[in-house]
Amino acid sequence: MYTYAWYHWLTFFYIYCFCGWIFESTYVSLKQHHFVNRGFLRLPMLPLYGTGAVMMLWVSLPVKDNLFLVYCSGVVAATLLEYVTGYVMERLFKVRYWDYSNQRFNLHGYICLTSSIAWGFLTIFMTEVIHKPIERFVLNLPPALEWCLLGVISGCFVMDTIQSTKEALNLAKALENVAKLRAELEDMQVQLALLKAETAQNIETAKAELRETVAESVEAHKEMVAARKEALEDAVAAGKEKLAETAAIQKDRLAETAAAHREMLATAAEIHKEAIEARKEELVEAVEAHRETVAARREELAETAAAHKAALAARISTLNAKMNETTRLLNSKKTAIRPSILRRNPTAVSRRFADAWKELYNEWEKQKHA
Repeated sequence: MYTYAWYHWLTFFYIYCFCGWIFESTYVSLKQHHFVNRGFLRLPMLPLYGTGAVMMLWVSLPVKDNLFLVYCSGVVAATLLEYVTGYVMERLFKVRYWDYSNQRFNLHGYICLTSSIAWGFLTIFMTEVIHKPIERFVLNLPPALEWCLLGVISGCFVMDTIQSTKEALNLAKALENVAKLRAELEDMQVQLALLKAETAQNIETAKAELRETVAESVEAHKEMVAARKEALEDAVAAGKEKLAETAAIQKDRLAETAAAHREMLATAAEIHKEAIEARKEELVEAVEAHRETVAARREELAETAAAHKAALAARISTLNAKMNETTRLLNSKKTAIRPSILRRNPTAVSRRFADAWKELYNEWEKQKHA
């Protein structure tokens, strides 16, 4: 088989791409209970199977007389091809088109032990059973007919590959954009919540400060009134004691001096009374001044609260506008996704953009059933 012409190898590649598509589409269609045009391309071809078949044939040729070595070469070659292809496609398109993560003994989800074992048996089955009639068919084709078929199929294959690659790259870009927009939307929601909490805390702090100021002013005035009252009571008691002492010492002169002492006491009482009235007026003026101060402070706090509310309303309006714009862009990214790449790969997943992939896939499901 090393003596095949290069165009024979290309023919084998296309035939096995088609056979792989039949196998894969049948298997997935039975699982999904409806027909699925399986694969990366729109054409009924799976390049992974074609490449794998050609590689299996190539590596098994030197040991074709030993089935064990054929099996081992098929396991190694197909497993390596599957891992490299899965790794490159996920890095390029951000999507994993097959995933063995739920299988035991898997490596990064690209390959697993059961599939590798199956590849080995498939290599023996292909080299010993499938390839022989295909080989006879290809070698018996008229060269002109084979060249014409290769030209038409190659042209369609290249155009389909270019279009499907663009579609997959657009899907990858959409996943990145959706993830980025979703992160911005969540960040704005967090900022809005923090802004509301901060404003509420500032208002409560201002109210607490105002209550403390008023309470301190009232307490100070009560202490001043109590101290003045005690001083006046002490002065009256001292006057009475002095009058009693004078009456005891000058008892004989009581008649003469009683009127004078009464007048003195009355004068002292009047003076004390006037002093109390003056102090009361001072206290009333001080209380009124404090009331005016408290009222001014309340007005100032009300203005500050109104300013905070206005600033909060402006920031909320800005954030809401930005959130609406982000949501609109998010919806536009979702509706821009062409569903064919999703329809052909219903089991595809995206590990890096899991949330964005789920959102896009759900949106496509809604559009599909609408």
